[in-house]
Amino acid sequence: MTEERLGPEHVETPVAYDAIVLASFGGPEGQDDVIPFLRNVTRGRGIPDERLEEVAHHYRHYGGVSPINQQNRELKAALEAELAARGIELPVYWGNRNWGPYLADTVREAYDDGHRTLIGVATSAYASYSSCRQYTEDFVNALEVTGLAGEVRLDKVRPYFDHPGFVTPFVEGLQAALTELRGRGIPGERIRVLFSTHSIPLTAATASGPEFGPGGAYEAQHLAVAEVIMREADAGGVGWRLVYQSRSGPASQPWLEPDINDVIETLPAEGVEAIVIVPLGFVSDHMEVLWDLDNEALESAAEAGLAALRIPTPGIHPAFVAGLVDLVLERVNGTPVAERPALTELGPWFDVCRPGCCVGVQRAAEPSVAGRTT
Repeated sequence: MTEERLGPEHVETPVAYDAIVLASFGGPEGQDDVIPFLRNVTRGRGIPDERLEEVAHHYRHYGGVSPINQQNRELKAALEAELAARGIELPVYWGNRNWGPYLADTVREAYDDGHRTLIGVATSAYASYSSCRQYTEDFVNALEVTGLAGEVRLDKVRPYFDHPGFVTPFVEGLQAALTELRGRGIPGERIRVLFSTHSIPLTAATASGPEFGPGGAYEAQHLAVAEVIMREADAGGVGWRLVYQSRSGPASQPWLEPDINDVIETLPAEGVEAIVIVPLGFVSDHMEVLWDLDNEALESAAEAGLAALRIPTPGIHPAFVAGLVDLVLERVNGTPVAERPALTELGPWFDVCRPGCCVGVQRAAEPSVAGRTT
């Protein structure tokens, strides 16, 4: 399907891509969509609708509407505007894994419009099975479903966790939050910054890069970026830590810890008066940000008597939008690795991950796809 599959870690040969595919998770857009959407998310796990209804309350609370689809419409429009402003003629298509518009339909639409060499941009910045490799598998599945595997090339830009376009919005948000809290008379030593990301099973984290330790590349990337943000925000005297949210699955299965709510509960005993929550693992204010942070975490802070601010995700921040276009152009132009921006020593991350990278815990026996060597 792609010349990347057995190629080098970084592709430095120009590729004449003729369209962009914005790939995302998807979400329901009404109460009637919630259970069908959750069936899609949990496909193959045999979870009955009664159990799904128990976890549907996050969506029910917001009228059955996830904000993610509208956010992707806005991101698509922002990408189109950025491309037009630069005089770049690359149309942008958008498709999801779990809800319409589905990726297979998107690929078919691009093909019908005459496009054969596509570059994918996923709305996820880090290395792990669900945030990186699964998107490449989604691309292959879309090509197989449409019967276009031999006619269409669909690659993916590298994980962009430390690209300036992704990091800059967080730096600006943290600077503004610290200024506000200091303006309230709260000294820096009594403020904690909590960098929050989605927890994943420890086995999946390790699979993302065992050479980095039990948390794998997934945890290492978050820690490295958090250090950059603290430095660039000039947050001297303010403590910070990486925390996790949104875990699911059986209690017997180890997941990355600590949970943000558990950490918040301990902070008053440390003399902390205020927290800044940085949603470091997310590119937009979707459901896990709105519910798990803006509801649960802020409620935990109120119960602990802490002042709390949650800064914005990148969304359609100009730096983020421009950065995504730059990532596409890296592949269009075959930009040498030495010329690719990366704010941590870990990057720039691979275009083509190595054998066994980020293999899903329940899919370890499946062949690798979409630019991933087996």
